[in-house]
Amino acid sequence: MKIFCIGRNYVDHVSELNNEIPTAPVVFMKPPTALLTDNKPFYYPNFTHDLHYECEIVLRICKNGKAIQEKFAHTYYDAVTVGIDFTARDLQDHQKSKGLPWEIAKAFDQSAVIGSWHKLDDLAKTQALQFSLSKNDEVVQIGDTEKMMYSFDKIISYLSIYFSLNMGDLIFTGTPKGVAAVKIGDVLTARLAEQTLLKFEIK
Repeated sequence: MKIFCIGRNYVDHVSELNNEIPTAPVVFMKPPTALLTDNKPFYYPNFTHDLHYECEIVLRICKNGKAIQEKFAHTYYDAVTVGIDFTARDLQDHQKSKGLPWEIAKAFDQSAVIGSWHKLDDLAKTQALQFSLSKNDEVVQIGDTEKMMYSFDKIISYLSIYFSLNMGDLIFTGTPKGVAAVKIGDVLTARLAEQTLLKFEIK
């Protein structure tokens, strides 16, 4: 199982972090040990003092593929959920300033949190998805997949140029604006439309 992540896929988030708008999907990966499921608590790591949430729609790949044409990409995923791409922002900023890879800031244990899966039929795949994140019952992020620079189908087609996609692979599709730090004791709740798919505590 592979965990793909797409960075800088919402213009408003690119702007809030003062990054350049990409001309192609920005891809990074997380290992299977990054996965955290079943609303289990997340334990704040001791190597960062500026841990940020990034709420995203996550796709579940349902069949194997390589060099997938965009027009067929919708047949390669069957469900979505909401997830959190945790980022050690202080480590990431340091690595970026040195021109170094930033896996230590993104791919650490439990840094890819996902909620329960929501099955999609072909009709649902043509519709924009709205999602949100609340921290301690206050809404802090609101997203709409219609505002993504690279759609689900474009992402799948692009990834499949370089990687074989396999059943069970996950794709974090990018976060909207509103990312910020968490602290021990915070409770994060992520929703797809009005449906709560993820709720967990920072310990």
